[in-house]
Order: sequence, then C-alpha cells, then structure tokens
Amino acid sequence: MIENIKKRISCRTFRNEAIEPGKLDELKAVLAGCTEAPFGSRVWFELCDFEKMSGEDIRACGTYGVIKGARHFIAGAVVKAERAMEDYGYCLEKIILHATGMGLGTCWLGGTFRRTGFAAIIRLSEDELLPAITPVGYAASRRSLVEHAFRFGAGSNRRKPWHELFFTEDLKPLEKDAGPYAPVLACVRIGPSASNKQPWRIIRDGDKDRFHLFVQRTPGYGDYGEIRLQNVDMGIAMCHFEQSAQALGLDGQWEVADPKIAARAMEYIVSWKGSGKS
Repeated sequence: MIENIKKRISCRTFRNEAIEPGKLDELKAVLAGCTEAPFGSRVWFELCDFEKMSGEDIRACGTYGVIKGARHFIAGAVVKAERAMEDYGYCLEKIILHATGMGLGTCWLGGTFRRTGFAAIIRLSEDELLPAITPVGYAASRRSLVEHAFRFGAGSNRRKPWHELFFTEDLKPLEKDAGPYAPVLACVRIGPSASNKQPWRIIRDGDKDRFHLFVQRTPGYGDYGEIRLQNVDMGIAMCHFEQSAQALGLDGQWEVADPKIAARAMEYIVSWKGSGKS
C-alpha cells in the first residue's frame, strides 16, 4: 500500500485502450466492497462505462477538456451527514490506491466535471451528494498540453515542507524524527488534494501515539453548495494515514477527541489513537 501511495500520480491523458475484462471485474468488486467509512456515512460507487452510453449521455458527463481519452469513470454518492465529505474522500482514495496497484491511472476531479450529468447516470437521490469522480484507465505515454497546464498551475510536483504540516502539541514544528510514524506522515504529505492546497495539519499528542488531524482552509475555496472539497481532502489524508500505519504494523483507530487546541484558525476533524504496539 505504501508503494501505491508513492506511485500514485494524477493522470489526465489516457491511451485509447480498453481495460481487460478481468481487471474490470476486480475493479467492480473493489467498488462494491468499499462502503465502510470512518465516520459511518453510507457511501457507494459505480463504474461508468462510456462505451455503453449514448453520445448525449457522454456529452452530459463532460470534463471541460481536462480529461482526454478515458473510457471509464468512477463516480459515487454519500448520504448527507456530518463528516460525509471526509468519508467519501477516504473511500474513493482507497479505491484509487487499489487501482494504482493494478497499473491503472486516475485523477481526482472535484470541480472540472459536469456534476449533473454524472448524477443522472448513477441515479443520485435527493439525500445524497456526489463530491468527486475519477477517470480510470491506462495512462498515455505523453501528457496533453491541457494536462501540462493543469499540473503547472496546481504545482502538482510540489508539496508543502514538513514543518508547515506537522506539529507538536505546543505547536512547534514536529521534526522528521517522529519515531515509527515518520513514514506515515510522509505518506500523508504526498497525498492529492484539490488544487494541491494540502489543507491537512497534524498535531502529535504528548503520548507520541496519538495524532490530531485539523483542516486549515483556504478562504472561499472548494465549496459547491453542500460539497466542501477541502473536507474531502481530509478524508484522503485519513486514508493515507490509516493505510500506511496498517502496512507498518502500527495498530490504532480513529476517534473524535477534540484536544481543544487553539491553533491558527485550524478546524479539528478527528484523532488517531495508536495502540502503542508495533
């Protein structure tokens, strides 16, 4: 899983090549099984096959020229609830990491797609939200000019430095020597986020095995009605944290235990409580 986290990149240009039936079956099984989320929201996903859709439906599901050549998209829904965005982000990133391990390319899309078109295809109900989608397929050997422009504009190859993301309980920068959790934090740091804003901030508790996750919002960014993309990003961070911790044998669980730290306009999301065993 850690290798998948390291290998995953945003792919916007795809080869005109079908995914093999066996891999499609595997992918569908992953979608069907990815329904359990940390906060308990009801989440589900569907594989949208453009080859089985009418031209009118395909046009209704446009991506404004951002995605080239993709034949399949993964779209999903989450029932409206507190922390629904985090649960959706967690689950879709888990799917994306599995697809990466299958040799498939993906790309988070939270704003550059026609939400109403995909909502119609998956039959979204009134009590559900469709926060984001991803194309899935084989990455092309060369990126399109649009993809180059998007990657440059978002700074896709740049990540915030360690000292801007991770802190001790007295809000001093957490040194890279964070014990066995150093690789876990490194996996969070390289996670994808909307426009590469990287809104996650993590504070390590004094007991060394508890970490508090906060969102530091970019004012006025990433909101589409009830959909809040930076909360989706926090679900992605949770997925990277949990999956890499488990891969390293660091047992633990999520809990809501606000440490009441007044921290630079950061908003508390959730805490990881490690077992202290590895």
